[in-house]
Amino acid sequence: MNGDTPSELAAGPLTGLKVVEIGTTIAGPACARLLADFGAEVIKIEPPDGDPVRQMGQHVQQQSLYAASILRNKRSVVLDLKTEAGRRIAFELIARADILVENNRAGVLERLGLGYEALSARNPGLVMVRISGYGQTGPYADRPGYGAICEAVGGVRHMTGDPDRPPARVALATTDYLTSVYAAFGAMAAIRARSVTGRGQVVDAALYEAAFTQMEPVVPAHEKLGVVPMREGSNLPSMAPNSSYPTRDGGWMLIAANSQPTWRRLVGLMQQPGLLTDPRFETIQARGKPENMRAIDAIVAEWTRGFDGTDLEARLREAEVPCTRVYTIADIYADPHFAARGMLAQVPHPVLGHTTQTGVVPRLSATPGGIRHTGPDLGADTRAVLREALQMGDAEIDALIQQQAVMQAG
Repeated sequence: MNGDTPSELAAGPLTGLKVVEIGTTIAGPACARLLADFGAEVIKIEPPDGDPVRQMGQHVQQQSLYAASILRNKRSVVLDLKTEAGRRIAFELIARADILVENNRAGVLERLGLGYEALSARNPGLVMVRISGYGQTGPYADRPGYGAICEAVGGVRHMTGDPDRPPARVALATTDYLTSVYAAFGAMAAIRARSVTGRGQVVDAALYEAAFTQMEPVVPAHEKLGVVPMREGSNLPSMAPNSSYPTRDGGWMLIAANSQPTWRRLVGLMQQPGLLTDPRFETIQARGKPENMRAIDAIVAEWTRGFDGTDLEARLREAEVPCTRVYTIADIYADPHFAARGMLAQVPHPVLGHTTQTGVVPRLSATPGGIRHTGPDLGADTRAVLREALQMGDAEIDALIQQQAVMQAG
């Protein structure tokens, strides 16, 4: 891609990269969707019953809203990898690809004859992105991995929730999405290395390791000080006031008065000057002691209860105290900043008219990504891909369909 000109990159900076995805549910498809958003041609190989993500989330008129988004910008090809013909076609598609993204349990693709050794012998430049729970090596490699389980292994779950309650979870696939970004970054690093060496490599992205990277400040503190941090609820450890505080109308206001100048502005707004000379609250370190954190949080919470959320937010912003109401999805839809930044993208849909999806992240000033089309129906591109990529004729494709090695939509 070194010779590409800006006009040739109009569909995104990854225009020209060919990607095959053999993945299900979230981390693998999310990684390939990132690549597709920035112009890569992604062929998603699905089993005859489809990626389970098609059955997840909410449906309208039997259309999966989640699949419309996470499968966007991709082409869907249905192959039965339990058949020899299906495996042969998958091998040939990967032989023509720059990147393979997969998130099966370690060893699954090897048993199908689609391991890296076999694939790279035919396609030495192949970058194989392998997303799994515990990585391709080590004593846990053969364990099934799910984001929620792996964030518990990575120490994140222990620190999530309120201190007087069991470990909680974020009701989103946080670890899967974090891993997908690491995996996509690894793919781009490997493609860059290939431009120098001419050879591909394996990108080994483990869910538990992606979760564990969030423990960056905890790791050295445990070794040197023996610290085992506990759950802090909505607080930022050793920092106050920095939490969610109740409002009169039943909402919550996140206030982050970390620095001394911000703390002074908050106290001025609260009209409680005595807090500035109270030895418990005079310094950042003092306010960070657990007993003092609880005390100041109680004082701030009592003050915020006297205001409705919108009024309180306006007052805090006027005083230059970092804050926000805790948004619901309804708040996001009504927010002008999300609209101005294109983060609520309306994407045409053949049945529903359109679906609204999250916008493309991150933003590139010269060669931005984009959403070219919604997630396709299962097998919508089988015939076209086999024609274009493998130069198969209709009679050969029809025979494969008859053998149930491949399937097309409808």
